[in-house]
Amino acid sequence: MTHLSVEMLAADAAEPITSAGHAQLGIAVLAGIAVIVLLITKFKLHAFLSLIIGSLVLGAVAGAPLDKAIASFSTGLGTTVAGTGVLIALGAILGKLLADSGGADQIVDTILAKASGRAMPWAMVLIAGIVGLPLFFEVGIVLLIPVVLLVAKRGNFSLMRIGIPALAGLSVMHGLIPPHPGPLVAIDAVGANLGVTLALGVVVAIPTAIVAGPVFSRYAARWVDIQPPETLVPERASDDLERRPGFVVTVATVLLPVVMMLAKALVDIVVDDPENTIQRVFDVVGSPLIALLTAVIVAMFTLGRAAGFTKGRIATTVEKSLGPIAGVLLIVGAGGGFKQTLIDAGVGQMILEFSEDWHISALLLAWLIAVAIRLATGSATVATISAAGLVAPLAADMSTTHGALLVLAIGCGSLFFSHVNDAGFWMVKEYFGMNVGQTLRTWSVMETLISVVGIGCVLLLSLVL
Repeated sequence: MTHLSVEMLAADAAEPITSAGHAQLGIAVLAGIAVIVLLITKFKLHAFLSLIIGSLVLGAVAGAPLDKAIASFSTGLGTTVAGTGVLIALGAILGKLLADSGGADQIVDTILAKASGRAMPWAMVLIAGIVGLPLFFEVGIVLLIPVVLLVAKRGNFSLMRIGIPALAGLSVMHGLIPPHPGPLVAIDAVGANLGVTLALGVVVAIPTAIVAGPVFSRYAARWVDIQPPETLVPERASDDLERRPGFVVTVATVLLPVVMMLAKALVDIVVDDPENTIQRVFDVVGSPLIALLTAVIVAMFTLGRAAGFTKGRIATTVEKSLGPIAGVLLIVGAGGGFKQTLIDAGVGQMILEFSEDWHISALLLAWLIAVAIRLATGSATVATISAAGLVAPLAADMSTTHGALLVLAIGCGSLFFSHVNDAGFWMVKEYFGMNVGQTLRTWSVMETLISVVGIGCVLLLSLVL
């Protein structure tokens, strides 16, 4: 467990900032979430500001002194940004290098050159899975949209047959696989092992992406048969490059942090001795900070220099990658503040006490809570962060594998039925030239499939691990 996780668990165990009973706490939670939903959807207020106001409303309705509610929010924001902010920044740099160098295009072109017509949906989910490892969902959509539109147009495919697998691959990575912000925050909140979560996340992600991607795309193409919008086929990112990095070296660079984190998890399981020198070395090498930092430095040479970038252009690429993530960092941090306010008000303990009398799996409970918050707020990240804070006490007596599965259950719930209060819904609608009804029948159903199939896989794993 990291030093950060220890601090978070210590904070979680502190005395509640209010003496409110369960009924008042329940009303406070509903009021806080309702305010966030109304501010985001009705008044179009930025999620960062909405989460701050919602946290204060939660504290006020729960009867907490205002200064303590503010302190709880500030503590949660600071701890969350400290734990995930640098990782988000490193992931953004890696993604920008991958895009600007033409490395992403190289992966795409190589796989598509090998794929036949029937194999194209499978190729698209594979491309999205690989490219989506270091990228935010929104960045991944922007990066893959040109490919999706070109493949559909040139191959005379239904846009849904090609687009749904790509979206499924990106969405599964975003919800289940570190170093994406949601899973990272959930891992920290419940004190789960990152390497084990990553390994089990891949096990859950593969069948989930297959069902929600290539398999579902057959039906989506029948329900919504549309052609690529002519006006939305943009230029490729690498058109101004003299050369592109090779396929093998690009894939190796993208997978490097994943391999390093998995190696740490494997050594932890095999050696299982915190004082062992080999395990201590891998604890450092496989930490997310070192793994992503190593990948970024390697990418500067294997991607940047390989594409002919000068030192100045590499520096510019790094600089440009950090600006767009400011909003993401603030939203993630504010979500952590809301989560900490929930915990400090005693909501987590309340749910723990309630759950003792429920004949329901802790994993299923975590999924249901994440589903409810996702439907209410529209944000997978907010749903993950808030649900992780609420169910963190349930992880206290769990094994390492079940703690990881708890994180994955939350991640699955956070992807349930994206609709009109989700920015991703509107991105997909506009890029694919669909109306609201068509988007609900394709994108929203796909997200629901990911959530349901994912939790099914998690529950199955919990029976055998």
